[in-house]
Amino acid sequence: YRICLHGVLQTANMLRPIRELLAGRTMVLASGSPRRRQILENIEFPHEVVPSQFEENLDPSHFSEPWQYAVENARRKAQEVAHRIKERQDWAVVTGADTIVVLDGHVLEKPGSNERATEMLQRLSGHTHLVYTGMTLLYRQEGGGALQEHSFHEATEVTFAPLSAAVLQAYVDSGEPLDKAGGYGIQGLGATLVEGVRG
Repeated sequence: YRICLHGVLQTANMLRPIRELLAGRTMVLASGSPRRRQILENIEFPHEVVPSQFEENLDPSHFSEPWQYAVENARRKAQEVAHRIKERQDWAVVTGADTIVVLDGHVLEKPGSNERATEMLQRLSGHTHLVYTGMTLLYRQEGGGALQEHSFHEATEVTFAPLSAAVLQAYVDSGEPLDKAGGYGIQGLGATLVEGVRG
């Protein structure tokens, strides 16, 4: 209990300078992802969820590196929300994020069907792939003016255990893969498919 309490207090202290910069305004999360919302709730960070209406129709083949595709998706999500709420004065930052799974240089999108999910998971089984998360922060400077942008990405190596047909089918039947990049969610049941994570 003391360790948990210490961790909470430490996180609160780390976030104090950011809270002061917000000056009573909030951060807008341009995503409907329950996982991203939960992260902010866990650290008690002031935020509002405004899901982006960006259609995510970019072609990953138009980017020289997969992470650029993730960053551009994040940027478009943040820009769409910032444009929609530009007249409001109660926010300081709009945050957009996008996560993609890359295997052998190929981007694996959300499968959308059980058949496609099965195909993706079969390809990931027993192999190491990359997970890229692109992020964009659009923020207001004091005194107004144009929005400033800070974009970046993070990469993680994920290794899947060899999956039996029964395990793969049971996971697909759970329904979790359909709306997850690469056909799995590591924060949920998908964690049981993972053998190792680095980064």
